[in-house]
Amino acid sequence: MQLQTIVHTIPPLYNSESRVLLLGSIPSPKSREVGFFYGHPQNRFWRVLAAVLGEEVPVSIEDKRAMCLRHHVALWDTIAKCDIAGASDTSIRNAEPNDIGRLLRESKITRIFATGGKSAQLYCKLIEPKTGVPITQLPSTSPANAAWSLERLIEAYRVIL
Repeated sequence: MQLQTIVHTIPPLYNSESRVLLLGSIPSPKSREVGFFYGHPQNRFWRVLAAVLGEEVPVSIEDKRAMCLRHHVALWDTIAKCDIAGASDTSIRNAEPNDIGRLLRESKITRIFATGGKSAQLYCKLIEPKTGVPITQLPSTSPANAAWSLERLIEAYRVIL
């Protein structure tokens, strides 16, 4: 698969009361198509987050947005622009970071978690030197991460509470 330049177009989900930030790498083709985070139906992110927060799994984008804000959880991605083949994080080249500092200034975010290895790696390289806020890497909820069962993912994500 050929590299394609992708520009992040989904705005961050947060408000002034957000306390925890979950960062992916960059939206997948399916997420870009639906216009919201973790849009692929096989991605376990929404099932994991709902279980951790003690909520029903949200279906609509509005329900997903409301659940996150109700629990002071912000969502965005580490990368603003990059070259990538499909949804393959391992293919990412020429990554340019999102302005995470702005979210930190406009909210009460004190803890940041990466929803996968590439997000954590690029955050450490491109963003942490500017913000000084460390990141904790969580396992990917992608179906490609088959080594992690839904139950193990839920347990790992409980650290956000």
